[in-house]
This record gives sequence, structure tokens and C-alpha cells, in this order.
Amino acid sequence: MDDADWERLINQLRRGDCTPFLGAGACRGLPKGAELSRRYAARYGYPFADAHNLARVMQYAEAVVRDPVDLKDDVCRLLRSHRRPSPGDPADPHALLAAFPLKVFLTTNYDDFLHEALRTAGKEPHSAVSRWWETGSADVPVLPEPTVDRPLVYHLHGTWSDPASLVLTEADYLSYLVNIVEATAADWRHPLPPPVLSAMAGRPLLFIGYSLQDWTFRVLFHGLARSTPRSNKRRHVSVQLMPEVNDSAGDAVDKAKRYLVHYLNGWNISIFLGTAAEFCEELRRRMG
Repeated sequence: MDDADWERLINQLRRGDCTPFLGAGACRGLPKGAELSRRYAARYGYPFADAHNLARVMQYAEAVVRDPVDLKDDVCRLLRSHRRPSPGDPADPHALLAAFPLKVFLTTNYDDFLHEALRTAGKEPHSAVSRWWETGSADVPVLPEPTVDRPLVYHLHGTWSDPASLVLTEADYLSYLVNIVEATAADWRHPLPPPVLSAMAGRPLLFIGYSLQDWTFRVLFHGLARSTPRSNKRRHVSVQLMPEVNDSAGDAVDKAKRYLVHYLNGWNISIFLGTAAEFCEELRRRMG
């Protein structure tokens, strides 16, 4: 990100012309996917080499438990046992974003941190969950029109208040993507509710702690990109960590950075390489 990117983002946040899109990297205090994956791999004796792959480990765990909802309930109880962000934590992106006049928040996280941060900011948020398990023939749910005082928090991958809604196993992710594609192809309408679709297609997105390698993002974003006229495409921002690189190559980090900038620039995405806490610190500094 350069100075022009920062100035544009700050202006968009201040006037509410932005849609935050939060992933696991935005949640301080909760175990990351790889940590959670290794914990369950050890518990259930996962026999394969990719113990860091949460979806595959959970697919194996489900085969052992033989009850997917029971497994998801266990994951929810584990996550809820961890410490919540402190209300005054300046490094917490939930509290920072809740202060802006934003109407829609998107997340692939299971927690309710956004909801609580908005309530602390004096707002009355409405939470909704993607019904990803339904087929393309199901009606798109009707949601109340979000406002600044009554914003919408939309959970794309489920919420810990409803364990059955979690997108967790490899089979869950496949069902999720297939149902999105089928729903779109069936009648040329998007399976997302209109307020969510409008927030994604009509406003610039601010990705925080979210992997742009995620297949959910790729399917949704590419579908929206095809339907948006070139003259109306917005410039987005992604806050993410530097991916692991091959240490045997001396210039691997520089090559990886150049590739990321080139790759994401093709999607109209400016990149901030760092943690969510570092992004919050820099944003607060630039806002004075």
C-alpha cells in the first residue's frame, strides 16, 4: 500500500463506503487454523502428513466421531473457552471497524466478536448466517435493510451459536462451493442475500486476516467480477501475512512479494503485508 491507497481507504471508512471482510487472522486470542488442526490431529490420531490442513483433519475426525454436528459442537466449545478481545484494545480490528459508519460486515469466522464490538459502539447489529447446505432451489433469505445504527454481520462459514452451520470439513467446503455454483447457474441469480451481494459488488472490500487463496473467496469474487462493469470496479485492500517461502532460495521473499503484488493487482487489490494488529496501528497513526 502506498500513500494514495491509505488516503483512499481512510476516506472510504469515514464515509461508510467500504465493506470489511474478516478472516481468522483478525481474531486475537483464538487458535489459528493450523494450530486447531494439529490439536485435533493429535486427539484423533490423524495418520497423514498434512496435520496442518484443518478441513482434511476434521474430515478424518468426523469419520471417527461419526456425528458431524457433535464434532462441530466440540470445536465451538473449544473456541468459546478462549479469551475475548479487550474492549479497549487498540490492536483489535473489530473495535476499530465498529467505530466507522459501516452498514455490512462479512466474516468467515465462527465467533461473535464483531457483533459484540458493534454493541459496545452503541449499535444494534443483526447477525445472519449463510445457509450453504441448502441446494440451489432454495429461496434466498430476506434480510432487513442494514443501516449504520443497525448494521448486518453476515457469517459466510457459519457461527458458533449454531454448530451445525459451520463449514469445517473437506466435505462441507465442497458442498458449499457446489451449492453456490449450482444456485448461480440455475436461474442466473446469486445465492447471497441482496444486502450482502450489494455490499460485495458495489463497495470496495477491506480484507483483514483473510486468505485470498481460500476457494470461497475465489468463487464469490470471480463471480462478482464477471457481473460488474469495468467502469464500476472498485479498488480493494487486503491485510495479510507473508506466506511461507522456500528458504533454499535466497531471494524467495522478494520473489514472493513481487508475485503477490502482481497477482492481486490483477484483481484490483492493494496489499498490506503484516498482521491485523500492525494494520490497526498504522491506520490509527495515519488518522491522527
